[in-house]
Formats: sequence, structure tokens, C-alpha cells
Amino acid sequence: MFDVPPPPTPVERLLHLAGQYTQHNDALDLLLRTTAPSKPGTHADSALRLATDTQSAIKAIQSERLYESVELTETVMRLQQLAFLATASADLQARPARGLTALAPEAAVSCAVTLASETRRRRWASAPTADHRLTAVQRDALTEIARGHVVTGSSLDREFTRSREPKVLLSTLRALEEKGLAERTAKSAHPAYIGGPPQHRVHLTAPGITSLASVIELPPARPSAAPTTTPRTLPATTPAAARSR
Repeated sequence: MFDVPPPPTPVERLLHLAGQYTQHNDALDLLLRTTAPSKPGTHADSALRLATDTQSAIKAIQSERLYESVELTETVMRLQQLAFLATASADLQARPARGLTALAPEAAVSCAVTLASETRRRRWASAPTADHRLTAVQRDALTEIARGHVVTGSSLDREFTRSREPKVLLSTLRALEEKGLAERTAKSAHPAYIGGPPQHRVHLTAPGITSLASVIELPPARPSAAPTTTPRTLPATTPAAARSR
């Protein structure tokens, strides 16, 4: 019998969805910077696929039959809004369409965080085992990659990374790539400056999505408390001793 991989969890679906929105936005960015004429509705098929995939993610969440909560309800509502915006963007020109999906990757990751927290809180026994190979820095880097915040490029034959806070260093990215958790798509992101070459978008691999999904909702490890100094107790002074000073 062949080993069939388990279906992705709803959290993994949302992290994958965030990557799809990032790729869609990157394609629109490159389209807006090209001088070649584009066909009407070039991005429409991609936008409609995103809307369909977002609705599929919603159904996957609902199929978990988690107890209703404000957090869970708001997560589903945000995803419904993403599906609506993606559908609406299919009927627009590239520039206004880009604005409708601009924040979609971050929104999808935010929904993944909330869903992971709710799932772990309600079904702790069946929660995925945290990937302890990840350092705190690597975990933050995977989250920033999932949000679509990390690209790489080169200048004067030197590689560099571009990201938001927290910064993702090139050494951290290379460590994730060695573990098979992240990869780059060459020349797929908008240039760093007008007239410059496209940058390389960093994406999560399938194992990277699984690893991040296992730790994304966990609180960061707290640093150990600094040792405290016990105040020195002064010896008691008698009235006679005080008068003799």
C-alpha cells in the first residue's frame, strides 16, 4: 500500500493561501511595471481562483466543528471578506485590483494564528507537535515569509535580504533553506528601485508550512529571570550603642 500524506490542516491551508495571495500580488506588481500591453483581465483568473480557495479554507474550518467563539466567528468573517475582495478585483484594472488584495497575505496569516490558538485551546490532546528544530529567530523569519515580507536580491555581487521588522537576515534564510523550509522564486517580486531588476520572492515550502503551523500560535519563550540580590540586613542598634557614636 502507498503511504498517502494526510490532508492539510485548516491552519496549513491558511498559510498556503497567504502564499498564493503573495504570488498574485507579485504578478500584479510586475504587470504594472511592464511596458508591454497586457490582455484585458490578465489577472482575473488568478483572482477568481483565490476567491475559490479562500471559500474552500472557510469550509475546512467549519468542518472542524469547533465550539463557536467570537475569535472563530471573526476569523471566518475576515476570510469571507478576502473572498469578496478577490472576486471584486477580477473585474477591475490591474492597479485598483492590486489595492484590493494588498493586505490579503497578512490577513490570512493573522487568521491562521487565531485559528491555531483556538484549535490548540479546545483540542490540546490532538494539537500538532511543535517543531523544536526552530529557534525563535527562525520561527519569526518563517512568519515574516508567510506574510509576504521577505525578498532577496544582489548588489555589487553581494546578496541581501529585504524585510520588515523583525529583520530576516541572510544567514537565517540560508539556514531555513538548508532545512528545506523556505525557497526563493527568482525574479518574481517587484524591483527594489525604478528600473532595477525584479527581486526574488521567498516562499514557504510544504514542510515549512507544516513546521510554522505547529508553532505559530505558541507564545515566545520567555527569558529566564535575572538573578536578584537579597538586600543586606543591617545589625540591630541598641539605644546605648547609638549614644556612644
